[in-house]
Amino acid sequence: MDEKELIEKAKNGDKKALEKLVKKYEQTVYNFAYKICRDKERAEHTMQESFLSMVKSIHQFSGNSKLSTWLYTIVSNHCLMLARSQKRRGYTSLEDDDGLIDEKNIADWHVTPERIAENNELKNVLDEAIKKLPYDYRIVFTLRDIEGFSTEETGKIVNLSIPAVKSRLHRARAFLRNELNATFKN
Repeated sequence: MDEKELIEKAKNGDKKALEKLVKKYEQTVYNFAYKICRDKERAEHTMQESFLSMVKSIHQFSGNSKLSTWLYTIVSNHCLMLARSQKRRGYTSLEDDDGLIDEKNIADWHVTPERIAENNELKNVLDEAIKKLPYDYRIVFTLRDIEGFSTEETGKIVNLSIPAVKSRLHRARAFLRNELNATFKN
């Protein structure tokens, strides 16, 4: 059964179809939520809330975009709502257990222990800089530069015009560049 059929069955109340859609997208939704929230518990909470929203509003999915694009929109909104609610409570910690970049053992003779240490340091510095980005910029940066969405797709996901996406992406990149420059000048 293809995705369109699953969506139609889910819209008609088929719980098995909904279950299959959740299973299909759970890793994608969690990964994206984690990249935005930078915390396992918040990513899990966001994933649960996102799928709850999907189940409640699947009948509103028009099919004009991919289901994954619609889900990215839902996740983005939940991440922003969670950040705002935590800001009101004064909770600002953005602790992160894992790094942004997956470490892989690559059989490459050019990789030296010094190079590995440099890459790990860069990864840690970049991850810390990304944590400092405001959520609005972090979402756009993550969608464009980490997830690989186009400017148009990113705009649809976060409900922004193309110039607004470009502006936020430019500001996010400039912020990260300044953070990296400041770190490595010292």
